[in-house]
Amino acid sequence: MNFCVAIAGAKQDWVMSDYANDFIKSVRDKVGPTGNVIGAVSGGVDSTVAAVLMNKAIGHRFHAILVDNGCLRKDEATMVLKRLRDDCGIDLHCVDASERFLNLLKGVTDPEQKRKIIGGTFIDVFQEEADRIERDVGKCEFLLQGTLYPDVIESISYKGPSATIKTHHNVGGLPATMKLKLIEPLRELFKDEVRELGLALGIDEMSVWRHPFPGPGLAIRILGEVTAERVKILQEADAIVIDELWKSGHYRKIGQAFVVLLPVKSVGVMGDGRTYENVACVRCVETTDYMTADFYHLPYEVMDSMSSRVINEVRGINRLCYDISSKPPATIEW
Repeated sequence: MNFCVAIAGAKQDWVMSDYANDFIKSVRDKVGPTGNVIGAVSGGVDSTVAAVLMNKAIGHRFHAILVDNGCLRKDEATMVLKRLRDDCGIDLHCVDASERFLNLLKGVTDPEQKRKIIGGTFIDVFQEEADRIERDVGKCEFLLQGTLYPDVIESISYKGPSATIKTHHNVGGLPATMKLKLIEPLRELFKDEVRELGLALGIDEMSVWRHPFPGPGLAIRILGEVTAERVKILQEADAIVIDELWKSGHYRKIGQAFVVLLPVKSVGVMGDGRTYENVACVRCVETTDYMTADFYHLPYEVMDSMSSRVINEVRGINRLCYDISSKPPATIEW
């Protein structure tokens, strides 16, 4: 700080809106006056900020697409359409490809294989949508994605294959024949910086502070095979946990919270009978940059309320656990 300000004479007048203005100018130069961009959006803070930026840059030549891969959170597609199309004024079309994704995931249990299948299919769907847009409005050469800096770091191996932490759907598992050129306005930013940028763009706080949701969706939060039935079970449990965090005032204090459905069953007692059903685990972490994270010390009374509701309201779960692992060595997602 002393060298930059006192010696080099650097001015301390940079604000996040400057980043937005720089991107808007650069993307207009890159896309040109007639080019079209197709947007990879999910409704999370990353894709929302990226979509609003692109919409400000080229307006109606930005065509946002939400792909329902069958592994979204409960009522997610409906809420995303309202948030981005109705509230933010973005041209958004939802593609229901849930059956296509779930069919490809049949019998797959390896998490890396799930990521690559979903990443590849995700891009295939976007290429098909780009072809549709070309027929309707003209040539489309660019794909918008909300890749963040931690996504890039965790997906690049510096010391050989063993150093790669995991493949992100935005930066790994993409087909070599992909026809669309990537535009990634958030690639050099951390999560806290993306939220700051979102507020600078005038995006509402509810959207800006929404917890991250992975591109592969609930598929990587279902350990073992992904089926429509298991997705439904996890959707219900996840919705209850998020609701309890909001009601107890802990949601904004947590960096990321979700439920994982384990490939384990346990014996339980419901009424006068015994059950043999699924085990689920709640994951809540404190973090700012998502490169490191500590498990969140959730009060026992909140855990109690979560457990009681999930086990009594979600058919198929009879035991709820809480993850007390930090990153590193554990990752935030399972």
